[in-house]
Amino acid sequence: MSISPIKFGTDGWRAVIADDFTFANLRIAAQAIAAYVLDHEDPAQGLCIGYDTRFGSRAFARACAEVVAASGIPVFLANAVTPTPALSFAVRERSAAGGIMITSSHNPAQWNGVKYKASYGGSGKPSIMAAIESRLGQPVPQAAHPAPIIEVSFLPSYLQAIQSFADLDLIARSGMRFAVDSMYGCGGAILSDIFRRIGVAHVAIRSNPDPLFPGIHPEPIEPHIRALAETVVAHRCHAGLCTDGDADRIGATDEHGNFVDPHKIYSVLLSWVLRRKGWPGAVTRAFNTTKMLDRICAKHGRELIEHGIGFKYVVDLMLEREIVMGGEESGGIGFQRHLPERDGLLNCLLLANVMAEEGKTLGQLVADLQAEFGEHHYGRIDLHIPDEMKNAAIAKARALEPGNPALAAMPVLRQDTLDGIKLYLDNPEAKTKPNAAETWILFRASGTEPLLRIYTESCSPQAVTRLLDSARAFAMGN
Repeated sequence: MSISPIKFGTDGWRAVIADDFTFANLRIAAQAIAAYVLDHEDPAQGLCIGYDTRFGSRAFARACAEVVAASGIPVFLANAVTPTPALSFAVRERSAAGGIMITSSHNPAQWNGVKYKASYGGSGKPSIMAAIESRLGQPVPQAAHPAPIIEVSFLPSYLQAIQSFADLDLIARSGMRFAVDSMYGCGGAILSDIFRRIGVAHVAIRSNPDPLFPGIHPEPIEPHIRALAETVVAHRCHAGLCTDGDADRIGATDEHGNFVDPHKIYSVLLSWVLRRKGWPGAVTRAFNTTKMLDRICAKHGRELIEHGIGFKYVVDLMLEREIVMGGEESGGIGFQRHLPERDGLLNCLLLANVMAEEGKTLGQLVADLQAEFGEHHYGRIDLHIPDEMKNAAIAKARALEPGNPALAAMPVLRQDTLDGIKLYLDNPEAKTKPNAAETWILFRASGTEPLLRIYTESCSPQAVTRLLDSARAFAMGN
C-alpha cells in the first residue's frame, strides 16, 4: 500500500477527502501515531481523540480510535464535535499520552486532516512529528485484546477554564453588544451560550455545523468574514468575534464592519495584558508579524522574541521558559498560563474583556494603539506560481542590495533571512508621519507547494497596496 500521500507537518497531515484522505491512509497515519506513543510515551495514559464539523470527521475519528485501541492504547473518544483547543486541554488535564484531532482547520470543505497534540497539550514539536512520520507504513504490534474506547465529552472542563480565565462579570456589566460567527465550525454555539448565560446582548451567525461551509472557507479573514461585518453594522454591535473551522484561531471586525487583522488583535490583547494584568514573561512573535508588538514590549520593558513562522516555535519557547503570550500572523495566539496552544474561543472572550474593561469599542482600541505606537498597516498576497518562478523570485529578492529601489521605488535598507527574505525599505512617506511604522516586505516560498507568499507592513494602506502591487510584478518577472 502506498504511503507517499501522507506527509506530516507540524500539526499533522491534511489532504482532499476521497483523494488522498481515505480511510486506508487515515489508518496508516493512526498506526504511526500509535507506534510513536508505544515507543515514547506511557501508553497506559491513553489517547484523546476529537473531531470537527467536516464531512466524515466523526467516522474518521472512530476509525482512528479502533486502530489505536487495537494496539493496546486506551482511547477517550469525543462524543460530539470538539474545538481543537478543547481537545488539547483534555490531553493535559487527563495527563494523556497525546491527542488526535480530525480536522482540516481553515481549509476548503473538500479537505480533512489529522492534527497531533502532544502530552503537554499543544502541537507536537518537530522532533515528535518527524518520529511519527518515520513510522508510517511500519507494522505496529497488536494487543492480545483491544484497549477500551470510552466516549466522553471534553467540553465541560475546557469551558470552565476559558470562562475562569476571562472576567465574565465585567463583560456582563459592560452593556456592549457583540456579533459572533463560528463559520459553521467547531465554535458552534459556545460563545453564544456563554453570552446568553451571563446576559450579554449578541447576534450569532453561522453557528450551525455545515460540512460544506456554504460560500466560504472557514478562515476568519476577508472575504469570508464579510457576513460578520454586515451583521455588526446591521445590529449596531460594538465588535464582531469570529473563530475558524476548528476554533483555534480568531478573527474580528470593528463596530463599523472593518476587518481587524490578527496583528491588531494581538496588539490589543498584549497591550491590555501588560498594562492591566502584569503577568510575567517574555513575548514572542513570528517573523511575518507586526512590529507594533516590539514597540508595545519596549514601552513595558518586556523581552520580545522573534522566531520562525508557525506556532510550533511558540510552543517550543513556552516549553523552555516563561512566556506570557505568543502568536502568529494567521490569528493563532496563545497564553502559557492557559495552554501552549492557540485558542480562538478564549481570545474572543478576552477581546470582549478588554473592551469591557476599557469601556471602548474595538475600533477605538485599535485607533488608540495606532495613535500611541504609530500607524501600522499590513497586507499579504499568495501567488500560486510554478516552482521555477517561485524560486527565481526568492533568488532575485535575496540579490537585492542596500540602495536598490526595485520595490515601489523604495530603496532597500537592510535584509533579514530568518524565515524567507525580508527587506526593510526606505519609505519617504514615513518621514511625514509621527512615529511611523518601519516599512518591510517579506518573500517566503512554500516548501510543499508551488506558492509564494508576500507579506508587507508600512505606515499607510496606500503604501501597503503599492508595495504588494510592485512585489507581484517583481515576482512574476514583469
